[in-house]
Amino acid sequence: AVLLEEMERTEAALAQSLHEIVGTLRVAAFQTAVLALVPPALSELEPRHPLLRVEVTELEPDRAYPALVAGEFDLILGEEYPGFPLARSEETERHDLFADELWLALPASWGARPLGSLASRPFAMEPLDTTAREWATAVCRQAGFEPDVRYTSTDLQVHLRLVESGLAAALLPALSGAAQHQGVVVQRLPRHPRRQIFTIVRHGSAAHPRVQAFTTALTTSRPGPAQGVS
Repeated sequence: AVLLEEMERTEAALAQSLHEIVGTLRVAAFQTAVLALVPPALSELEPRHPLLRVEVTELEPDRAYPALVAGEFDLILGEEYPGFPLARSEETERHDLFADELWLALPASWGARPLGSLASRPFAMEPLDTTAREWATAVCRQAGFEPDVRYTSTDLQVHLRLVESGLAAALLPALSGAAQHQGVVVQRLPRHPRRQIFTIVRHGSAAHPRVQAFTTALTTSRPGPAQGVS
């Protein structure tokens, strides 16, 4: 592990000696990031670093960890829900980027109402083996009911479409774009919970110019605060 870390540091130092950022950065990112964060970051990177090639694969952090350690990826763009910390690895280092608020999204036809009044209403949630589902279920239980999960999908845009269609409520992050959709009422939850967005790299590679250029673009090009959230 020490030798591998030193190799990463040496490669980063060599790359820093070049006048241009060149080569390929292989990124594994969760779905919302691929939709909302990666495109504007790449649009910002391209004119500044035309010789940098970024390859992006949609993959959840827990599945991407082994591939990162094995050298198949250079960076993971991941998410962590409040109260459900992800496992850490001694071979990697994590860098938090920003927090993404989590909201209650309702069909406009239902009107604004507190989460506790939705015990008899259907929900759209992620699959049972995900921390997003565990968190959402826990939030509903704290509000006094067991959610009626009628629709299950890893695609948050599917959740949003079901809300728009008046078929379900959902607990969605701000990056889902729910606040910008007509037919959707977005409300803040008690204590304003947030999921953490972060990057993970192998030890010694955080200073690599390719990694730094991409993470800088992520933070400077991310969407601003949403309007119309009650």
